[in-house]
Amino acid sequence: MTRPSVSVVIATRDRPELLREAVAAVQASRHDGRVEVIAVFDRSEPDASLASADENRPVQVVPNRRTPGLAGARNTGILAARSDLVAFCDDDDLWLPSKLLAQVEVLAHDPSVEVVTTGILVDAGGRLTPRVLDRDRITHADLLRSRVMEAHPSTYLTRRAALDGIGLVDEELPGSYAEDYDWLLRAARRHPVAAVRAPLVRVRWSRGSYFASRWETIDAALAHLVARHPELAAEPAGLARILGQRAFAQAALGRRSEARATARRVVELNPREQRAWLARLVAAGVPASVVVGALNRIGRGI
Repeated sequence: MTRPSVSVVIATRDRPELLREAVAAVQASRHDGRVEVIAVFDRSEPDASLASADENRPVQVVPNRRTPGLAGARNTGILAARSDLVAFCDDDDLWLPSKLLAQVEVLAHDPSVEVVTTGILVDAGGRLTPRVLDRDRITHADLLRSRVMEAHPSTYLTRRAALDGIGLVDEELPGSYAEDYDWLLRAARRHPVAAVRAPLVRVRWSRGSYFASRWETIDAALAHLVARHPELAAEPAGLARILGQRAFAQAALGRRSEARATARRVVELNPREQRAWLARLVAAGVPASVVVGALNRIGRGI
């Protein structure tokens, strides 16, 4: 495991400049093994000029051959990977050069670890906020209680052999929303996920998200997620967090009565869950975009 090969899946859609920056950051990795980028174009024309047959830093360019959306695109890349390790990177994020080095070291020292993450630097319009875990393992119980946002999908690195047990990304999640959280829950159910306690991926929230205003999709996807992971029902804080997100989405959609009812359920589960109060603000007339913008500026999200 001193020089394992790595396949990095970058799903992309109509963001050519950001994609090239993401690819360049991956290729600048200090890891001295082979690092292959698999750029998967979802519902957009593949840019063949990105392809490279470089021996140590090759680039594959492929269309999404599965369900349209992020989940199908990630799975297309996973199935095309032939390396020892598989990683994800969003097309608007940037790896720091030492990311893979640090993660490969963890895998080399503990053969039982199947997935390893790192901390992140949240870039909100140029303002950088580090988010790093205070521990080096993330358990399934941790993830039931909290999304653990420090474990961003652009930090995931897994042994390819472990994917048979963890499974592919769930293509049935509406809009592919929370597909990363669902996948990480399944991974942690098998074995605790390791975490490098350093911010090694720059996550650019200010660039905009395909989910910024797709509240209907978010609400439906979170309902699907809870149904797929019944263990959440036994974790009041975790269930309250997800229901708080649903209440916020419902309020953003103008479904105020429904949002208030969901928010009441949240408070019953966990009176300290702030998303209930944020949902009530939006239900009272505060624009959802204002609340989300304020949270993003301090490196947070709904």
